[in-house]
Amino acid sequence: MADPKIHTFEEVSKHNKTKDCWLIISGKVYDVTPFMDDHPGGDEVLLSATGKDATNDFEDVGHSDSARDMMEKYYVGEIDASTIPLKRTYAPPQQTPYNPDKTPDFVIKILQFLVPLLILGLAFVVRHYTKKE
Repeated sequence: MADPKIHTFEEVSKHNKTKDCWLIISGKVYDVTPFMDDHPGGDEVLLSATGKDATNDFEDVGHSDSARDMMEKYYVGEIDASTIPLKRTYAPPQQTPYNPDKTPDFVIKILQFLVPLLILGLAFVVRHYTKKE
């Protein structure tokens, strides 16, 4: 077999559509485009694994041996590991500043509870007075 083609991360990450989908798994590049309609988890699962090293996603699912054997026909080369970006560090989402005066939130929560009860009570009153005996 000839030497496998070496692909850059940038090149592979461009293949991120249903009609053109490449994945990086265990340092290898796979063109899974023909498998998109047949994938048991749906094409969304495969699309969500594009643009990154999908090895952990693949391993976490626990694919069968037959699934691993099937991958061989989609193999298109190796990934140049030096082109894969370093993992991003976790950046916590921006939090709203602490507000010791919770009055507006408290009032809204009370109204969310009381308004439906008042509507229900009003419905019973209307039914009681409009009921024919």
